[in-house]
Amino acid sequence: MTAKPDLLSMTIDEMKSLMNSLDEDLYRGKQLFKWLHSGILSYDHMTNLPKKLIGKLDHNYIITNLKQLRLLQSADGHTRKYLYLLSDKNIIECVTMKYNYGTTLCLSTQVGCKMGCSFCASTTGGLIRDLTAGEMLAQVLHVNNALLSQEYLPIRGLVLMGSGEPLDNYKNTLKFLHLVHQPEGLNIGYRNITLSTCGLVPEIRGLAKEGININLAVSLHAPNDTLRKQIMKIAQAYSVKEVIDASRYYFDKTGRRVTFEYALIDGINDKLEHAKELGELLKGFPCHINIIPLNEVDHSDMKKSNENSLNVFIKTLELKGVNVTRRREMGLDIDGACGQLKASYMGAKGK
Repeated sequence: MTAKPDLLSMTIDEMKSLMNSLDEDLYRGKQLFKWLHSGILSYDHMTNLPKKLIGKLDHNYIITNLKQLRLLQSADGHTRKYLYLLSDKNIIECVTMKYNYGTTLCLSTQVGCKMGCSFCASTTGGLIRDLTAGEMLAQVLHVNNALLSQEYLPIRGLVLMGSGEPLDNYKNTLKFLHLVHQPEGLNIGYRNITLSTCGLVPEIRGLAKEGININLAVSLHAPNDTLRKQIMKIAQAYSVKEVIDASRYYFDKTGRRVTFEYALIDGINDKLEHAKELGELLKGFPCHINIIPLNEVDHSDMKKSNENSLNVFIKTLELKGVNVTRRREMGLDIDGACGQLKASYMGAKGK
């Protein structure tokens, strides 16, 4: 049986074409798009759509719906983590981070992940399937509705850094980015969107040519191939040089400064020699290094570096003239790392 098309995955032009195929006025497509992207996900509230059209839509199409399984809030109130059930019974999660200027949502792009990074909780069960553009959008709409109902600041920024590798789901991710940017919809600026990748070189170069100029964050985590291969499966496919070259290409094409993420792992990649090598590698490249205290996960015996190692590593990079900051740790008390809440939920359910 063929699955019904999802209205949330459609652009305005696709909705206009849909109206044409249903023998309806084309402007109805824009009306429908605006209703959905304002967070109205039920036909009952779409007051300016004819009942006949609603009947056609309800019979032949779906609107992706997410069922909230769990919501956790950090003690300081700045971080909230949502666990959602999809229509096929798969589970995804996303996280909001509250700042003075608004709320940023970290969302998932796949169910699971096949990248195999040894320190990541979302990769333990491998890749189950890609999320559609509509399923990504649904995370934004559902969370936004939840925030606004409790008088929280609405979502102003997006980070594609949850479960999954966004560039491994390239087509759906790109369509999602176009959807959330639409002025008739959420109208989220590309400069307020960050995509995180473990370093899929051809896709980084492809993204640079798309003309959307979002922020790019590359999970590097090592200054050389030997070390990177120990902790990241993707390093078997692309060398550090190839990743850096692709990142330079992205900067040259978009003008957007690339961020390199570097999680410090005790005794593995946090030595003085590693900091010096990383500094030499990136010196002169107008980039930013985000030093991350490792978020420890149950399936790995890797531990985060101590404070002294963190401080020495950062200071060494600064002396090399590299722009570097330490990531603010948020949501540690609510399984903040991607994949952790799902893992704990599934573990408890299996008991």
